[in-house]
Amino acid sequence: MTTFDKREEAFEKKYALDEEQKFKATARRNRKLGAWVAEQIGLSGAEAEAYAKSVVAADFEEAGDDDVFRKVRGDLDTKGKQGVSDADVRTKMDALLTEAVAEVKAGK
Repeated sequence: MTTFDKREEAFEKKYALDEEQKFKATARRNRKLGAWVAEQIGLSGAEAEAYAKSVVAADFEEAGDDDVFRKVRGDLDTKGKQGVSDADVRTKMDALLTEAVAEVKAGK
């Protein structure tokens, strides 16, 4: 194997690891977001956990974060929580992603 081949293989492994960590961090962020929204709409216990899982599942509808945002925004609106603005939700999503990335990188 040439040096170039070894370097290419190393880059491919790094890319695969980065993508795996990105996926894990996004799923973790969505679970945390689901827990936060569940609290906002008055769910607790098993209902809150089931809701958090539904938020994680919503992310598989399309690429990007818009599917998750639409789900939680719709659920907040349905439960009469219009006081939680779109900016509040987006800010929470960003903060939770930062937290989740740090946790995944730390191996938590």
